[in-house]
Amino acid sequence: MKYLLTGGAGFIGSHLAEYLLQQGDEVYVIDDLSTGSIQNIEHLKGKPRFHYTIDSINNVPLTAELVDQVDMVFHLAAAVGVKLIVESPVRTIETNIRGTEILLAQANKKKKRIAIFSTSEVYGKSDQVPFQEDGDLVLGATTKGRWSYACSKAIDEFLALAYWKEKRLPTTVVRLFNTVGPRQTGQYGMVIPTFVRQALAGSPITVYGDGTQRRCFCHVGDVVPALHKLLLSDKTIGQVYNIGSNEEISITGLAQRVKELTHSSSPITLIPYDQAYEEGFEDMPRRVPNLSKVHAAVGFKPIHSLDDTLLSVIEHERRR
Repeated sequence: MKYLLTGGAGFIGSHLAEYLLQQGDEVYVIDDLSTGSIQNIEHLKGKPRFHYTIDSINNVPLTAELVDQVDMVFHLAAAVGVKLIVESPVRTIETNIRGTEILLAQANKKKKRIAIFSTSEVYGKSDQVPFQEDGDLVLGATTKGRWSYACSKAIDEFLALAYWKEKRLPTTVVRLFNTVGPRQTGQYGMVIPTFVRQALAGSPITVYGDGTQRRCFCHVGDVVPALHKLLLSDKTIGQVYNIGSNEEISITGLAQRVKELTHSSSPITLIPYDQAYEEGFEDMPRRVPNLSKVHAAVGFKPIHSLDDTLLSVIEHERRR
């Protein structure tokens, strides 16, 4: 098979490219390196079935040409990370919506199979934990910029599902829950690489908010094979799937665990949201996926424990 990965030089995209090449597939990557890094795919550049283009998916003729060359598309390109969302809301909205519009329109010309990547953020302030794919989405006020990302990704979902319903373009929507592992950057607010780098440097481990908020973290090595299986199955067309771990931990507990695993003497410091992001910043207390639907579809079940995941990041950061 031939695959196009938009955002393929990003954290998840680079791991997915690596996996597909190992399966014997041919991989085409496009990335503008706005949040991705050429270092993520450096080790793949010499492989005969790997092709990469440094450009934006907003270059419609180029994107059309790439889509035309492949059998299936993973649309991963997006604005990512809470920090980037808060600081660059215009870029967030335009990147997420416009890019998805372009990819769906080009894929539709020859009905290419496409996966649209969404996020657990779309559940917003819902308290119906664990979150189910058909549950209500509860977003905050439009005056709170934090919700612009969730809203833009929800529109991406609506558009992908509309293309299937109206135009019979075979689409699948994937809602990712905190996927982590080696090569993830902390530059845009990703918590685990940030904590690990702080702990290894002996700097204060900075927890935003009161630290009681609870999250689930899934190793990228568990996520990537499931993404592949979802796109290969005809039964997943026109469907939405959560992918992540349901092993919960508080953010303060996460900081403490990173400190223990790195044998660090770093203090753990709480920073109010207003200071970390912006005045009036809103967060949700828990974010846990219901995984029964994706398990039924492709047998997905996370293998890596939280400690496994943390140790893989710690090892990567020590080498780096």
